[in-house]
Amino acid sequence: MSEDRKGHCLCGAIGYVIAGDSVMSALCHCPSCRRATGSPLVAWVMFEASQLAVTAGVPARFESSPGTRRSFCSKCGTSLFFEADSLPGLVDVTVASLDEPNDVPPQMHIWDTHRLDWVQTRDSLPRFEALPPPDGG
Repeated sequence: MSEDRKGHCLCGAIGYVIAGDSVMSALCHCPSCRRATGSPLVAWVMFEASQLAVTAGVPARFESSPGTRRSFCSKCGTSLFFEADSLPGLVDVTVASLDEPNDVPPQMHIWDTHRLDWVQTRDSLPRFEALPPPDGG
């Protein structure tokens, strides 16, 4: 059995805990994630939504596109969670907001077709033009 993972925003106003194992983890290169975070790519780890509990504060939510919601701290702006109608019952958590981000290394690159030309990584992770197939590819 895995232990709980904890995380929080930069200012500490929002805290959360996740129970159990992740579904997957990925480095996302999509324009929406880049724009939402101001970063050239975003590390996400996916869990069943029922595994996530916010323990402090109330995250602000923004519908970044139809059927897609991003949660963040309204005080410091830290990007925290991503939910989409196309992924029912699942939630992505920003890896960098975890207390122990090294515990969930990425397993793949997604939306690699949108990777910025100057972003070069030395990993040998699988790369998907969009999302991986449901069987993990």
